[in-house]
Amino acid sequence: MPAGISRLRQIAITTKNVAALTAFYRDVVGFTHLFDAGPNLSFLDVGGVRLMISQPSAPEVDHPPSLLYYLVADIDAAHAALKARGAKEERPPGLTARMPDHELWTSFFRDPDGNLFALMGEKR
Repeated sequence: MPAGISRLRQIAITTKNVAALTAFYRDVVGFTHLFDAGPNLSFLDVGGVRLMISQPSAPEVDHPPSLLYYLVADIDAAHAALKARGAKEERPPGLTARMPDHELWTSFFRDPDGNLFALMGEKR
C-alpha cells in the first residue's frame, strides 16, 4: 500500500455528550465498548476498527462526521434489531446496486446527535 498504510484502524465522531453517544453505539447498535480515556473520550470496537467518540477539540472539527456504512450479514435482521432497540430509522432496507455476484442493499438510521449512518448488506 502507499506510504506503508496497511488498513483503517480508527474513525472519530465528535459530540457534545460523549456518554450518551457511547451508550447509543454500545447499547442500541451493539458495538463492544473497549475503554474510556477520561470523561470525554470513549472507544468502541467495530470489527477490528476503533470508533472514537469525543468532544470536539477545536471549532474546525465541530461538525457532523462523514457518512459511515457498517457491513452486516443480514441487513433485514440487523435493521429490525436496531429499530426495535429504538434507533431512529431514516430509510428501510432497499436495493442500491446489482453487482455481478450479489445485490448491494442499504438502510439508514440517525444517532442521537442526528448523524446519519448506514447498514450495508450483500444479498446473493
